[in-house]
Amino acid sequence: MLSLLAHRLRTPRAAGLLAAGVAAAVLLPFALAAPASTLAPAAPAAAAACTAPAWASSAVYTAGGQVTHAGHTWRAKWWTQNETPGTTGQWGVWEDLGACGGTTTPPTTPPTTTPPTTPPTTNPPTTSPSGKKVIGYFTNWGTYARNFHAKNLDTNGSAGKLTHILYAFGNVQNGRCTVGDSYADYEKAYTADQSVDGVADTWDQSLRGNFNQLRKLKAKYPHLKVIWSFGGWTWSGGFTQAAQDPQAFASSCRALVEDPRWADVFDGIDIDWEYPNSCGLSCDASGTQAFPRLMQALRGAFGNDLVTAAITADGTTGGKIEKGGYGDAAQYVDWYMPMTYDYFGAFAAQGPTAPHSPLTSYAGIPTQGFDSSTAIAKLKSLGIPSSKLLLGLGFYGRGWTGVSQSAPGGSATGPAPGTYEQGIEDYKVLKQRCPATGTVGGTAYAKCGDQWWSYDTPATIGSKMAYAKTQGLAGAFFWELSGDTSNGELITAVSNGLS
Repeated sequence: MLSLLAHRLRTPRAAGLLAAGVAAAVLLPFALAAPASTLAPAAPAAAAACTAPAWASSAVYTAGGQVTHAGHTWRAKWWTQNETPGTTGQWGVWEDLGACGGTTTPPTTPPTTTPPTTPPTTNPPTTSPSGKKVIGYFTNWGTYARNFHAKNLDTNGSAGKLTHILYAFGNVQNGRCTVGDSYADYEKAYTADQSVDGVADTWDQSLRGNFNQLRKLKAKYPHLKVIWSFGGWTWSGGFTQAAQDPQAFASSCRALVEDPRWADVFDGIDIDWEYPNSCGLSCDASGTQAFPRLMQALRGAFGNDLVTAAITADGTTGGKIEKGGYGDAAQYVDWYMPMTYDYFGAFAAQGPTAPHSPLTSYAGIPTQGFDSSTAIAKLKSLGIPSSKLLLGLGFYGRGWTGVSQSAPGGSATGPAPGTYEQGIEDYKVLKQRCPATGTVGGTAYAKCGDQWWSYDTPATIGSKMAYAKTQGLAGAFFWELSGDTSNGELITAVSNGLS
């Protein structure tokens, strides 16, 4: 068991390799022209003339751009391509400006009659009342030492605030998606007091474990979506082989995620490859098209189901964002989750001390480009729309010991002690043991004794959510749910901040 737990713990990232994020971009569902019965009725003769160009599936439109489609004028709310006006819903990209009539200006780029080999697919938005996504990781190893179960999401109020749960992790072996921990995933028998609905598992039922508990949680909270995440820091080495035959990989993933025993539990797949064409725990040299080809194959296999990705947040010049092929792959994913945390930590044992999840750069930051706003800006520069990007948060802190300086930039002698791993501690522990004493780069830090920690608080999360809204991001995600307080203090700050 100890070896299993050691394997499950998310290994500290090396300083130069860290800026990684689970990402995903929101690619709203692709739709061909809707049947005539679903479109707005033709405009009466008295309607204003249609002066805007006709919508074209191959054209790119930016915020404010107007088109004519199905007898109506439409205005884009943000960057879009291949999203049919009238099919994206209330929270979609197109705003209906009303009926029009008369001649329509031909599109600048004529629409093609040949669909792409794998058409980008978009999905009906699943959002909070604010229209933003609130996504949290739920780890399968949390059922062991942490004693954290799906029921906790009900009792601490998180389930009502979440829009999506990322279930971490499935493995990638021999070019295929595989189960990460069969006992935790679907074999563990839950007692009545541990179960979401208060009903104990029986020895002969077809599904037990976390999967069955998530099924019960979804029944109680019908708005919730669950996505199975594959890879992660420890298990990303298998993606190199998977990328050699993306179709076979995608088919295996579809078969596993849609296994009849738990097909109703999952609403899609998330890929956490750390990192394509770069180094993480292992190195990949598959080239810049490996990730786009992989995501294209997954989109083809999963159709209208969710296909997301956690990606690097390394905003340095020539860094991982530039090497991964994320811009080319964006058309195939529903959203990206850049992991805007773990920038700095006691994996650099002697320091300098620095916040692991700064929103912005600051004077003295050890590495330029290791901050959230720089990463988001760099991803946007690749043509990825804001509506397909989420901001990442850590529900934990990173810290050093042997520190005498209160401000960031001090030297250290090693990682501070942690409950499960040196140099890392849950927010729920740190808020009591080492309360915040200052802020830098839009996040908090704390000096207590000779220890120095950085972590987000409800206040700094509020500021980060204001940034996310200003940037037009799709919402926020965080690692991971068990780090919050018993009353969901941090997820409440996320939800309220996005409202």
